[in-house]
Amino acid sequence: MKIVRASDWDLMRDIVPRGYVCYRADRKPKLDGTLSDRVWERAPWTEEFVDIEGDRKPRPLYSTRAKMLWDDEYFYVGARLVEPHVWGTLTEKNSIIFQDNDFEVFIDPDGDNHNYYEFEINPLGTIWELTLERPYKDGGPAIHGTNLAGLKSAVHVAGTLNDPRDEDEGWSVEIAFPLERLADFGAPAPPAHGDQWRVNFSRVEWRHEVVDGAYRKVEGRPEDNWIWSPQGLIDMHRPERWGFVQFSTAEPGADFYRPDPAFRARELLMEVYHAQKVFHAREARWAGTLAELGLGALAETGRDAGDAPAGPVVEIEGDGEGFTAAAEITLAGGRVKRVLVNHESKLWTDEG
Repeated sequence: MKIVRASDWDLMRDIVPRGYVCYRADRKPKLDGTLSDRVWERAPWTEEFVDIEGDRKPRPLYSTRAKMLWDDEYFYVGARLVEPHVWGTLTEKNSIIFQDNDFEVFIDPDGDNHNYYEFEINPLGTIWELTLERPYKDGGPAIHGTNLAGLKSAVHVAGTLNDPRDEDEGWSVEIAFPLERLADFGAPAPPAHGDQWRVNFSRVEWRHEVVDGAYRKVEGRPEDNWIWSPQGLIDMHRPERWGFVQFSTAEPGADFYRPDPAFRARELLMEVYHAQKVFHAREARWAGTLAELGLGALAETGRDAGDAPAGPVVEIEGDGEGFTAAAEITLAGGRVKRVLVNHESKLWTDEG
């Protein structure tokens, strides 16, 4: 199992996940990869993608943006990727697609950090689908070849594929994810107005050279990772940093994004999780109290040390096998929500 470094949470904690209002489609889009169907006019563009590490790194060389829509059957994603040299090599389904330049979608509908879905596609239209029972840092495993029945995808190349003699405009992608199959990951089918999922998008970009008239990756140079909602570190498998997609039945432009009222509680619990991982790596056991982790103030006052009150008060229970930490918050109307995290980073809620 990968040990989480003490610096991981320091790199992640100041990043606020982005939010997006996903409007209902008034008819099904024609999926040809172009995003030219007028139904896409109902969907706003996301912000420009940034480096996976966020503002600490330079902005990407090329623009990437995405759009989303939904109806009773599908969650639709479209993206445009500016790219002067569109190329790809992998043609076998469920190959490791990020070995090519690609576009990736990550979906965790119930936001529990576990049992989530990943989709990747390259400019040739070759796809890879997989499921993660848990993030890699918590032992995975990855289940390859998820192959959602009814999934549809298309790619359009604005230029010439695999021809280095000219420059291209880029490539675009359209995907229809069947809601009935996403229900296996905790998605309501269809979603209700106001429901929120955790979603993120990634673009993998390899620097290339031309050898004997063909594109080739520059040997020894790592890929660039450009994404919608930054992670803080080079690891897409931190679902707690994915964006929030809020489904809406309002007319396009009439709704607004509402931050998750439990977000602060989730953040405090992830701080406990990271402190526990560091503690376990040092002591070979889980801490039974917040005081052992140096986080006693969370139990007493609901504060971060030296900061204003955070609201929820965190409690922790631990034993030799693992731990569970919980934070209780009161929602509008007096409803009580109890948010919990365990030693494998699973986040879930109990509502009273």
